[in-house]
Formats: sequence, C-alpha cells, structure tokens
Amino acid sequence: MKKKQNLKSLLDRQYKYELLENGFSNNDISIGKKVLSSKRITMASHTRKFELAFAKKLGVKYALMVNSGSSANLLATFAAGNPLKKNCLNRGDEILIPALCWSTSIWPLVQFGLKPVLVDIDIQTLNINIEDLIKKITKKTKAIMLINVLGISSDLFKIKKIANKNNLIVIEDNCESLGSRLKNKYLGTFGDYGSYSFYYSHQITSGEGGMVTCNKKEDYEILFALRSHGWLGGTRLYKRSLKSYNQYAKKNPQLDPRYIFINSGFNLRPTDIQAAIAHNQFNRLNDLKKFRNINRNLLIEKITKSKKWNNQFQFIAVPKNIDPSWMGLPILLSERFRNKKKIFMNLLDKIGIETRPIISGNFANQPAAKLYKLCKKNEKFDNSQKVQELGFLIGLHTKKISKNSLKLIHDAFFMIDQI
Repeated sequence: MKKKQNLKSLLDRQYKYELLENGFSNNDISIGKKVLSSKRITMASHTRKFELAFAKKLGVKYALMVNSGSSANLLATFAAGNPLKKNCLNRGDEILIPALCWSTSIWPLVQFGLKPVLVDIDIQTLNINIEDLIKKITKKTKAIMLINVLGISSDLFKIKKIANKNNLIVIEDNCESLGSRLKNKYLGTFGDYGSYSFYYSHQITSGEGGMVTCNKKEDYEILFALRSHGWLGGTRLYKRSLKSYNQYAKKNPQLDPRYIFINSGFNLRPTDIQAAIAHNQFNRLNDLKKFRNINRNLLIEKITKSKKWNNQFQFIAVPKNIDPSWMGLPILLSERFRNKKKIFMNLLDKIGIETRPIISGNFANQPAAKLYKLCKKNEKFDNSQKVQELGFLIGLHTKKISKNSLKLIHDAFFMIDQI
C-alpha cells in the first residue's frame, strides 16, 4: 500500500525531468532567424567563421563543419582510407573500437571495408580498456577508433604512445565530450582526426550538426573534398587554406575551374543556420559546462547524502587529470538490483524522468552486430556487458537544477527499494 501511495504521489507531480530542458536560448533562436531572413541558408560565411573559432579554441590547425556527428565519423574514416593520403587505410585492415559504442561510430568502418575488432572497457571510466587494447593489436591492426564517453576518457597520452609505436591511425570520436580536457589538452585533439556532435542534449546544440578536426593539411584537403561531392567548388571562403585549388586548376585548363572534382565524396554540408546557432552556443561553452558540472554534483550529493542511501547506485568518478565537460550523468545500479533494471527504467519513465542506455550498451548484443559478424562466437566483453545490464544515464541541464527536480529524482530513485 505504501509503495502505491508513494508512486501515486510521484505521478501526480506536474514537473518532469528530460535529458535537456530548453536547449536553445532566445538569442540562439534570434540568430537563427536572422540567417533565415537573409535568405542565404546554405553553407557560407557563418560556417567558415565557426570553423575558424572552433579550431582556435581547441588548439588544432583545421576544423570542418558537417551536418552531424555521425557524418563527422564517416568523413574521418573515409579520409583516413583515401588514396590521396600517404599510408592510408585499406579494405580488410583491422581497426580497434570499444564494445561500448554508438552505431555510427562503427558503421563507417564497416562501410569503408575495415574489420572492426571490439575491445572491452574499463568499468571505472566506461572508456576503452588499455590492457585489452594492447592484447588485440596484431599485424593486421592499422587504426584505433576511440570513443570518449559522456565527458571523460581513458589515458589518451598512453594510447597515443601505443598508436605511435605501432604506426596506427587514431580517429577520436569526441561527440559526447566537447570541452573536456586531459592535462589541459582538449579531448578530440589527440587523434589524427577528431569528431564532434552538436545534436540536442550534447554540450552545445544546433539541433543537428558536427565537426571534424585534424592537424595535417593533407588530411584537411581530403576532408574538404569528401564533404562536398569530391568537389573543389565553394572554395571562395577557403582559398587561403586550400593551396591545391590553383594547382588543380592550372593542371586542368580544359575544365571549368568552378567545377573540378578531385576525389570521391558525399554531401555532408551543414546549413549556415546550424553554424550560426552552434557558434553562438560555442561562445558560451564554458558556462554550459560549469552548470552541468554543478548539477552533477548536486544530484550525486542529494542521493548519496540521503537517509535512504545504501549504495543502491554507483556514480562514475572523474578520472585522474580530467577536467570534464559532462554530457549526461552515467549511473550503474548495484548488483543486487540486476534483475530489476527493466522495471526500474519503466518506473522512471512513468514518473517523467527521461533515461537512456549508456551509449548503446554492449554493441556485440545488437542484431546488426551479429548480421555483420562483428565479434567472434562466444567472445565476451565483461565490463561492457555489465554496463548493458546495470547502466543508464539521466540528463544534466544547462541551468542550475531546481529543488523540485532534485526532490523528484531523489524520491523516484529510492523507489528502487520498493520494487
């Protein structure tokens, strides 16, 4: 009877808790409207200005905006395997990737023709397990796809040394960790390529949108062509950073210099509306990061300092030397609630607390992983599986969390003892 009364009380509350609340400021919308009113909506000056500002803040030489973080991974993968790149990846090469991953971290590898090799994670950080990584390096291994989870990472300095020793290309999926730093170096800047996402509920958002970064001109020029049909068109805004433009034009005088195709390609261009909104949010990234960190600490304190606290949940600690830019709050249930997770997730949903798996859980369990034979028969990833069975996340908002929301989450979480 008490359980039903407590549940009814929670259900009767008028406020809810979403992954992100009011992700756009009035100023964001105003800037978007201004671009729309200009009638110049496609990729143009706002995109270029944002790319330059992004590269400068993160301390990389080049940044190229795309229409999503997923496209950023696609572009980075195909650039790493492009014939214009020295020592490029080839079909059939092995690439290591954590089993705790998102689909569009792994599908570009499959689509290119690489062979993904799943690596387990470190349960303390949710990031790639370095010992398992080392064990799985073979003569066929040519690259690593890293994934920085929800604002934190493994020891990327150590991984970079391992990559250099074995002559491995590193693609760093930083879609969930924009603004995080390891020893004052931004995550996403350790690899040969870094990818970022501006999807809703990420550190900054333009609804959709993403970015690819690199430090080699060779890589940048390949990325530039691949983003837009393999075309050198639209170089008016980019001529200073594309020396190859004049070279191709001079070597091919029979071609219209406005329509020179130097490579294969996609259409992964963003709109100037996305760029303007994302740039505006990027300018206040530090403030957004600060509030998410404050809210994380308030949520953890509210739960762990409660009279009802009995280690029902495990919160992921900040790894050494990491200055995190959180995207969400990852949580693991205590082992004793392993068989009650589904009931608990349904309960939170009914109450109005939005949850997600941590990335997609152990990707080896996904039907598509079996379809494409991404792991060996009976191969196990114990820590990734533990995250699958015990893990979930809730959002961290970009304004200070209200007392009502704190109480809602506190009361709902401790319903787990009554299931």
